[in-house]
Amino acid sequence: MAEVIRMPLLSDTMTEGVIAEWHKKVGDTVKSDDVIAEVETDKATMEVMAYADGTLLYIGVEKGKAAKVNDVIAVVGKPGEDYKSLLEGGAAAAPKAEAPKADAKAAPAPEKEAAPAAVDNAELEKALKDATVIRMPLLSDTMTEGKIVAWNKKVGDTVKSDDVLAEVETDKATMEVIGYADGTLLYIGVPEGDAAKVNGIIAIVGKKEANIEAILAAEKAGGAAPKAAAAEAPAKEAAPAEASSAPAAQSANGDSRVKASPLAKKLAEEKGIDISQVTGSGDGGRIVKKDVDSFVPSKAAPAASAGAPAAKVAAFAPAGQEGYTDTPLTNMRKTIARRLGESKFGAPHFYLTMEINMDNAKEAREAINKISPVKVSFNDMVIKAAAMALRQHPDVNSSWMGDFIRHNQHIHVGSAVAVDEGLLVPVITFADQKSFSQIAAETKELNDKAKNKKLQPQEMTGNTFTVSNLGMMGIEEFTAIINPPASAILAVGAIKEVVVAGEKGQFKTTSVMKVTMSCDHRTVDGAVGARYLVTFKQFMENPVAMLV
Repeated sequence: MAEVIRMPLLSDTMTEGVIAEWHKKVGDTVKSDDVIAEVETDKATMEVMAYADGTLLYIGVEKGKAAKVNDVIAVVGKPGEDYKSLLEGGAAAAPKAEAPKADAKAAPAPEKEAAPAAVDNAELEKALKDATVIRMPLLSDTMTEGKIVAWNKKVGDTVKSDDVLAEVETDKATMEVIGYADGTLLYIGVPEGDAAKVNGIIAIVGKKEANIEAILAAEKAGGAAPKAAAAEAPAKEAAPAEASSAPAAQSANGDSRVKASPLAKKLAEEKGIDISQVTGSGDGGRIVKKDVDSFVPSKAAPAASAGAPAAKVAAFAPAGQEGYTDTPLTNMRKTIARRLGESKFGAPHFYLTMEINMDNAKEAREAINKISPVKVSFNDMVIKAAAMALRQHPDVNSSWMGDFIRHNQHIHVGSAVAVDEGLLVPVITFADQKSFSQIAAETKELNDKAKNKKLQPQEMTGNTFTVSNLGMMGIEEFTAIINPPASAILAVGAIKEVVVAGEKGQFKTTSVMKVTMSCDHRTVDGAVGARYLVTFKQFMENPVAMLV
């Protein structure tokens, strides 16, 4: 009897999965331990196995499309076996069962589930065999839309399944979108600089003769995510995207046709490099970060020496009029505003400040770095102390869940990192169990990824506590807003020397550091937070205790 393969629950927060790749096609023989597909969840890309021997009879969700958890994504059985009753009577209908929507495309829909009158089912079915729809993928757990930063292909270009079609700015980082299909780029639905909702059509790849009008008509009839402005024919639809992308590609140094990643362009601008002079090593000659880093400009003529200062000060004449510039919000800035606004005004914050003597910590760090394979910073020591204190005060290692409080058994510490676009919080997992050198190595790797926009969604989620350190910028004391879902965040100030009274009336200098913990009063009471800070202070003032 035929076996139904459903979209599995691959993470605790997963509600749907996007088929990143099919490793088998209809008619292929499969074994129970064969990987038939790769599924992109809200956390990572994982493999789906058949768990049955037989022939792949049906694929219910095409590559690049999403399916809800428990939806039918495939059927395995004997060649020629009738499996349609499984699709019609399953507990969770396959995407095919929703005929009014154009989401399920890999196999013919049952005749009784007719599409809206405006959609020609036969034309739609043929079009979907000749073309693959590329949708805006879910690239982070908080993403609702993605902004097209750049198109690396234009309508009419030949593309391969592993080609990077576009670069998308999410609320967390800028990531690449791969087409996962061979063919010709037939349609661009979102111009550069515009945003599309998750799962909205952004492009179509397929045979040149494919009828993309049928696909777009079905998408419109199904109430799908917004696309670029509609037009009469595919050529007209693609024109706005191509026209708008041309101005977006222009730059001050005239690199209008240069193919480069946003990070490469930014680095080139910061270093004063004409990016049109850089040779790209990426796909199709695309310039990436390493090309800019390794670029050696040709020697330029020496600058003219500055003239002698004027004999007298000239009268001031303004170079222009008063003005201002409106900067559109990035997806990252929108998310920061939304999440921290919800936290600040939704969670009743209170603040506890404590001064810590850092003399022993400075001596311990110096000794540790003599034997550590990586350089351990004071922030690494703070993360370790914060994590170990959480072990003794589990009420602080909690989350407000609306109608109950979740006490986390694991300790994952987020470490806030400032980047040009805003704030990212990479997470050091099981921080209480790791050594100083392990925390230092992991923190450095995550911070480098954050600054280069390489952090993956799973590296920025799951924090049970957060540390925000502005001490290296000379800030002596500050308060921070809690980073959900944690119940507290520790704001760490600079280490400074102060004069204190010693024995027998003698004065001496000592190093101190102020920390302020912001607490969610719904989960952490004042006495609980105070006891936590006392333990944290004990660890920082006697770092040897963290090694026992």
